[in-house]
Amino acid sequence: MDSTKAILESISDGVFTVDSNWKITSFNRAAEEITGISREEAIGRECSEVFRSSMCESACALRESMSTGNQVRCRAGYIVDSDGERIPISVSTAVLRDGNGNVLGGAETFRDLSEIENLQNQLHGRYQVGDLVSRSSAMQKIFKLISVVASSPSTLLIQGETGTGKELLASAIHSSGLRRDYPFIAVNCGALPDSLLESELFGYSKGAFTGASGDREGKFLAAGGGTLFLDEIGDVSNAMQVKLLRVLQEKSVTPLGSNTAVPVNARIVCATNRDLGSMVQSGEFRQDLFYRVNVIKLEIPPLRERQEDIPQLLDVFLEKHCYAQGVDVKGYDSQILPLLMGYSWPGNVRELENFVERAIVLSTGHEISIQDLPEEILPKRIKSRSDSTTMRGAKADTERQMILAALKNNRFNRTAAALELGIHKTTLYRRIKTLGIPLPESDGRS
Repeated sequence: MDSTKAILESISDGVFTVDSNWKITSFNRAAEEITGISREEAIGRECSEVFRSSMCESACALRESMSTGNQVRCRAGYIVDSDGERIPISVSTAVLRDGNGNVLGGAETFRDLSEIENLQNQLHGRYQVGDLVSRSSAMQKIFKLISVVASSPSTLLIQGETGTGKELLASAIHSSGLRRDYPFIAVNCGALPDSLLESELFGYSKGAFTGASGDREGKFLAAGGGTLFLDEIGDVSNAMQVKLLRVLQEKSVTPLGSNTAVPVNARIVCATNRDLGSMVQSGEFRQDLFYRVNVIKLEIPPLRERQEDIPQLLDVFLEKHCYAQGVDVKGYDSQILPLLMGYSWPGNVRELENFVERAIVLSTGHEISIQDLPEEILPKRIKSRSDSTTMRGAKADTERQMILAALKNNRFNRTAAALELGIHKTTLYRRIKTLGIPLPESDGRS
């Protein structure tokens, strides 16, 4: 018994036992350290009083073992320690019997998962800013710049193809800066004719035109000390470009029908899916306005250039739309991931999200399967990669891309890359060798 006690005292997992009345009969050193409760204080009390666990009321693993006689392994939950802090744990339980098989009580081991949860939170923060989610190196560079540009009052230009998430980036920048407590107002400049866009942006006074029965504040003033997001700035007419230039130069706006200029305090963020530099050369966009809006420029890459983001985006959109629609689709059939990874996604992230929403609506099972794919994905996937004519080849290509992306994100530190991929490092070494992935002589471990 002394050797058993010594072993229990030396391990890092918390261990305790209870009798048939749920009174704690033993409590090892690790249990004291994790809970912050001494064994003298714990022994003799009901376990629910000591642990105050999320599982005590409805999903007690120890109660399940003692009622069924079966072990419970690695059930996740949390306890509240002596300081009132929530501690994530993993629990395993078993029944204690005497020599004749009679139940004496139960035993529970629990492991503190705080470090793992903290690491997961750090990874979550690293790969998500606001509603933007990405693991790609190109987007990681943008993520690192967000806090820098968020503190600046300078006009910002965001370029990227339709559906890449330009408004999400603008919103993330707004939420990361000192203006986050003020409004974020978005206007699609390409969706309105000049007359409506002018009154929408600048506002108007009573009697400015037929139907103007009162004063109305424009978006420049409504944004106050916040952010005004001008989407599709490349689609406005030359006449409207002149009026926007005046506002940006003078930092004031004159409502329609008024002679009084009102100061503008909002930070201006513009976005476009067009190449403004080329438009300046062709005379479609004013050069002086281009220099005003292009003080700081961020460019979002299309989804086809960051395919490593697709698995994470699929999970995010699945959770989002299952919750919105009140359905329970568990995940994706493994056969369709190579097809989704290989598709070019001309509509970018917006098209991917629309696909997930549509698939959830049409799916008849608990998984999104190949039958739920729209027809345009399958033929394009087959034609797009001559070296992947079989499903096995497509899966290998997909795995190769994901491993390479993880290695690059972690400066070829194999241990960190394995952690990011959620696999053991020996599994990663084996897959690198099998897939023939080249590695540099030096890595990021130093």
